[in-house]
Amino acid sequence: MTIVCLGWGSLIWRQGTLPVRGEWQPDGPVLPLEFARESNDKRITLVITPGAPMITALWAELDVETLHEAKAALAAREGISEANIRRSIGAWSADTGSSDTIGHWAEGKGFAHVVWTALKPKIRSEYRTPSAAEVLGHLASLADEARGRAEEYVRKAPQQIATPYRAAIEQVLGWTPHGVT
Repeated sequence: MTIVCLGWGSLIWRQGTLPVRGEWQPDGPVLPLEFARESNDKRITLVITPGAPMITALWAELDVETLHEAKAALAAREGISEANIRRSIGAWSADTGSSDTIGHWAEGKGFAHVVWTALKPKIRSEYRTPSAAEVLGHLASLADEARGRAEEYVRKAPQQIATPYRAAIEQVLGWTPHGVT
């Protein structure tokens, strides 16, 4: 019974307590991803964003026995409270099946369960998709440690996560992926 986690941002390079077995694989489901969530520490992070371009996510097998363990492990890594797991951790199970993108992909791979971070787009305290100009303005306004964390996140995001906002960030702020000039 294979249980996997989807990733597109910091999970890839900073797994923390997430019990990943093996390497992250680049052939995940195609999802609408964008740099569209202002995190608590002021970074702009990648989230599933309705209407964003479709981009291939990454995935890794988890060293857990149940879907419940997988959700709890991802929530712990993401700092999501137990009370918020239902709305902030996405899950798919072969037991229930579905006809959505993740379900089709997972069935094709023969996976039993899939989990992913399901935080919503947000800027300031507003749960909505920010414009590219808002994201750029926010990032440009950051200083010191907050700016360093935000820049690290953008630069270390997997190169295959090539979104329109990332292209704008690279062009305006020069935050290209590490090793790419």
